[in-house]
Amino acid sequence: MPHAEAENFAGGPFEAGELVETAFAKINLALHVRGKRADGYHALESLFVFTELGDRLTGRIRADGQVSLEIDGPFGSLLDAGPDNLVIRTACALQVHLEENLGADLKLTKILPVASGIGGGSADAAATLRLLTRLWNAPMPPDVLERIALSLGSDVPACIGSIPQMVRGRGEILQPQAIENLSTMPILLVNPGVALSTAQVFGRWDQRDRGPLEAMGLEQLVSEGRNDLQQPAIAMEPVIADVLAALGACAGLRLARMSGSGATCFALFDTDRRMAEAATALRAAQSGWWIAETRIRAA
Repeated sequence: MPHAEAENFAGGPFEAGELVETAFAKINLALHVRGKRADGYHALESLFVFTELGDRLTGRIRADGQVSLEIDGPFGSLLDAGPDNLVIRTACALQVHLEENLGADLKLTKILPVASGIGGGSADAAATLRLLTRLWNAPMPPDVLERIALSLGSDVPACIGSIPQMVRGRGEILQPQAIENLSTMPILLVNPGVALSTAQVFGRWDQRDRGPLEAMGLEQLVSEGRNDLQQPAIAMEPVIADVLAALGACAGLRLARMSGSGATCFALFDTDRRMAEAATALRAAQSGWWIAETRIRAA
């Protein structure tokens, strides 16, 4: 799998007449599943942070009301650019809400692995909302944008702001939450080259409520936090346990855990040097793993 380094494509002009947004990777530092709701969704408590690394979305306005999508990048060949693509669905949802015949030519550079637990599709949808509301000069209140986002996926509302936040419910309850010393902390992302179905991982959850998530600081996240989907994911793809064991043996490690429904795992390090040493060692030992060095994105 291709490696990746941190790139920060900030929103703003990219070329004449074109706008750009970064779909920042989402990391669940902890994910507690509290139960299953009557509507079929699971009740979650999770601390979301985002990295400086992400997919890149660019857009140019077109006058005929059509929306086109081109996809490239290391993982672009794994996605279809047709009407079922979440970027296209997001653009269509925004067109319906605005009740205007607005169009755009979009290009997604897919840097993040697909179906990997770091919110790639959700982040792409959120980036699409941010980009098109600017491109179409259609600002809207945050609560309205979040309602549209929630209709597209449970993680999409949190991905709009891409800041550290506690996320509850199915993803509709958002509370910004800063963790001291976490901003810009080095974080290593590792995916062993397997894709997991979120629905199937949730289907293997043992339905035990192991208690609420308290996240007043990093030490508490390390000692009391957990990912309740980690063991179900390992049962489906045992290689995830190998990734966590390899990360656990790295010097300077603060926390290693799986993100979301997997299979991407993350490791927080005290210093850039320790992260770089870990990445070098892992790349030498596992040439087929996707390994990305980046940082926690500042709020």
